[in-house]
Amino acid sequence: MTALARWAREEWGPLCVTVRTVLLKRHLWAVPMTLGAVCLTALLQYVQNRPWGYQFVQDVGAVRAQDPLWLALLRTPLSLFVPALDLPVWGALVQILLVFGISEVCIGWWRTLVIAYAATLAGTLYARVGISLGAHAPFGLPWTDAQVVDTGPSAAVVGLAVFVSWRYGAYATSGAVTLAMVAEVLAKENLAGKEHLAALMAVGLICLAVAVRHRYGYRLRFRPRRAYGRVLRRVQRRSGSRAGRGSGLPPIQS
Repeated sequence: MTALARWAREEWGPLCVTVRTVLLKRHLWAVPMTLGAVCLTALLQYVQNRPWGYQFVQDVGAVRAQDPLWLALLRTPLSLFVPALDLPVWGALVQILLVFGISEVCIGWWRTLVIAYAATLAGTLYARVGISLGAHAPFGLPWTDAQVVDTGPSAAVVGLAVFVSWRYGAYATSGAVTLAMVAEVLAKENLAGKEHLAALMAVGLICLAVAVRHRYGYRLRFRPRRAYGRVLRRVQRRSGSRAGRGSGLPPIQS
């Protein structure tokens, strides 16, 4: 086995085995929330592109920093599934199917929704703070961004990708996603890029809270999936101590 193949196995082996085992056993029943999210996104895309449906989708799922805070908070959950008008809808559908699906298999549907909402909410709240700071502040935004319609699953996808990668010990993947978001902001400073960084910070705090909870002896209520336990033991036997490099936390069972 080459060094690259061995690294890939150690990086993604536990995650891939978990996903493959659960999907082979339960098939599409393993990801009902993800399938529902894909259908909802496709439906909202169809409705908002009809003359009679555009305003309705804007009223229930479009978030702008200039909106009253209570209204933005009310619309934020549905805004995850409203595709951005300036991006192809297939991109949003693929992101939801892959990242939400893997996350639902690995950590469960309700944890997936909680982390997705936390990441999206962090971006929504950051936009208001950034606009109040102004364009010349280091983390500020121009006042024109207050009128930008802020929808789509991208912040949730970034947050879920980082959390699940960290949870399964795929630290290189988690770091690569983070670096990609930083590079996006450096290459093009826009509202979406900075909201992605805000989402990463929120998910980072969640990761820290989970790690601290485990570190100081709180008993977790979840156990590793059997598939993960088997592959981890095999990798440990073959690779020695490096195979045990993870967060030290068992993957969450849905």
